[in-house]
Amino acid sequence: MTYQVLARKWRPKSFSDMAGQEHVLQTLVHALDNQRLHHAYLFTGTRGVGKTTIARIFAKCLNCEEGISSTPCGKCSACLEIGEGRFIDLIEVDAASKTKVEDTRELLENVQYAPSVGRYKVYLIDEVHMLSNHSFNALLKTLEEPPPHVVFLLATTDPHKLPITILSRCLQFSLKNLSPQKIVEYLSSVLIAEQVPCEEGALWSIAKSAQGSMRDALTLLDQSISFCAGNVTEAEVSTLLGTPDQALILRIVAALNAEDANDLLETVSVIASRSFDYFLLLDNLLSLLHRIAIAQLVPGGVDNSQGDREQILGIAKQLTAEQVQLYYQIALNGRADMNVAFDARMAFEMLLLRMLVFSPQAPASSAIETAESATPDDSTDTQKKKPELISEPEPEIRLEPDNANTQTQAPSPEPLVEPQRQTDAPALSAAQDASATLEQPPEPDPIAVAEVAVASDAAPAVAEADPAPRNQTERWIQIVRDLGVTGITGNLLANCVLVDMSDNSVTLTLDETQSALYNEEHGRRIEQLLSEHFKKALKLTLLISAIDAESPAQFRQRMREEALQQARTEFEEDEHIQAIINTFSAYIVPDSVSILSEEKP
Repeated sequence: MTYQVLARKWRPKSFSDMAGQEHVLQTLVHALDNQRLHHAYLFTGTRGVGKTTIARIFAKCLNCEEGISSTPCGKCSACLEIGEGRFIDLIEVDAASKTKVEDTRELLENVQYAPSVGRYKVYLIDEVHMLSNHSFNALLKTLEEPPPHVVFLLATTDPHKLPITILSRCLQFSLKNLSPQKIVEYLSSVLIAEQVPCEEGALWSIAKSAQGSMRDALTLLDQSISFCAGNVTEAEVSTLLGTPDQALILRIVAALNAEDANDLLETVSVIASRSFDYFLLLDNLLSLLHRIAIAQLVPGGVDNSQGDREQILGIAKQLTAEQVQLYYQIALNGRADMNVAFDARMAFEMLLLRMLVFSPQAPASSAIETAESATPDDSTDTQKKKPELISEPEPEIRLEPDNANTQTQAPSPEPLVEPQRQTDAPALSAAQDASATLEQPPEPDPIAVAEVAVASDAAPAVAEADPAPRNQTERWIQIVRDLGVTGITGNLLANCVLVDMSDNSVTLTLDETQSALYNEEHGRRIEQLLSEHFKKALKLTLLISAIDAESPAQFRQRMREEALQQARTEFEEDEHIQAIINTFSAYIVPDSVSILSEEKP
C-alpha cells in the first residue's frame, strides 16, 4: 500500500477533530444547527492553520444525506466523496493558477444551474487574493445576487489584497496561529496512534519551528520520524532542524548561576560542534530569561510553551531579579555586537563571559588573580571571602552616629558664591583612595545637594542680603536684581555697567556687543524704571562701548558656571558614584551633569 504522509492522513474529518480555532468553529456550529446560513464565507489566516480543512468539513455539513448539521455522518456517499475530493457539486479552484477573467467567467457560467447530486453547489476558491481586478468584478455580481443553492467558501492568506466590495459581502473568519501547546498535544495523539516512540522535548522543538502551522508541524514530524529511524529524540530533532535544544539553554543559565566559566565554555564548544545558529541560540536565551523574569514576579503567568514550566519556576527561585535583568540586557545588547563581529562564536562567548563578570554574584577579582594570590593554606579562606568582595563599597560609613549628625547640617551659603573646592589632581586621588575617603567628612544630604543645584539663584540672594555693597559693580548688580525686569529691557539692563550716579542723573555703559537691542523707547523705559526705584527724577545717560567691569549678565553666567562646576565636583567625588565606577568600570559622560534650575533675572 502506498504510504500517505501524516499531513494528509491526519487531516480532520469533522469539527470535533480540529485542534484549536474554537472561536471559528463555535460560530459555524451554531449557524449550521440553527439553519442560519450565509451565501459567502471568507477564511483568513497563515498557511496550515485549517482554512481549506474547515471549508471542506463545512461542505460536508451542507450536503450530508442525513441533513444539514454540524456533525456530518461521514459514511454517506456525499461525505465520502467530499473527503476523497471527487464530489461533483464541490468545485475547488486554485486562484493562484486561474487568475484571468476568462477563467472566472467560465467558472461562474454554471452557477445558475441546480446541484447535480448534493443539496448545495459549493465553490471553494483557495488563495482568492490572487484573482485579477477583472476577475473580482466578475465574481462580485454573483456575490451580490447569488442563487439560493450556491455557497461560496473563500480562503486567503492575505485578506488585505481583497477589494472592500468583496469583503463586505462575506462573513469573515480569521484563523489564529496554533500555540505550541496545542500542536504538541495533537502530535502526541498522532504518535500514539502511529505507535512511534518520541521524547516530549522533540515535540516542543517541532512545535516551535512550525510557527503556528499544524500542517508544517505534521510535515516536520514526518521528516523527524524518517531521520530518527522511528525513535524521535530531542537531540536528533535539534540536529535535523538546526535549532538548539532547551537543555543547552538551561545549562548556560545554570553555569552562569554557579559562576562556572569552565562549564560555560564547554557548553559553547558543544554548541559549535553541532553548528547551531548563534543568533537563534541568543533568541532562545532571551526567551528563557523573559520567562524566568515573569516567574519571579508572577509565577502563575508563566506559559508552558516549552513543556518546562515547573523547571522555569525552579530556576526563578535560584536566580535574583537583578541577575535576570542584567543577563537579559547584556544578551539584548549583544545582538548588535554579533552583527559586526567577524566570528559569531567569539562574540557569543564574550557575551556569556560579560554576563559572568558583571553578575551581582561575580567575584570582584579575576580567577587568575585569585589563583596567584591564594596559597595552599589560605585558598579555602579566599573562597569564603568572595561574597564579601561583591558587597557595596563601604556602605556602613554614612551610618555611623557621628557621620549621621554631620549629614543633617546644611553647608553655609558662602561656598555657593565663591567655591573653595577645586577639582585638582590631589583632591581627585584623595577621593578615590579608600583610606582618604574614610577621613573626609560625609557628603551633604539631599537638601544641601539641592542648594548646590540652584546655586544660580542662591548667589544673587547673598548679594541682595548685603546692605552695603563693597563696590559700584556689586551695587549695580543688586539694583538690576531689585528691578526684576524681563524681556529686551531686562536684557539691556543686565548688559550695562554703572559709570556714575548722582542725585539727579545716572550714567550707564552698554556692552557694545548688545547695542543692536537698544532704541530710544528702551532708553526712556530704563530711565522711568530707575526713577521709580529711587523715588526721584533721574536723567539717564547711556553710552555704548566695550565694558571693563562685570555686568549683571556676566555675573549670572559666572555664578551659573561655578555652581555647575561645584555640582560636578560633588557628583564625581560622591562615594557611591566612585563605588559604581570602580566596580563596573563605569565612567561619567562629560557634560552630563547640569544644574536643576535656571537663574531668574
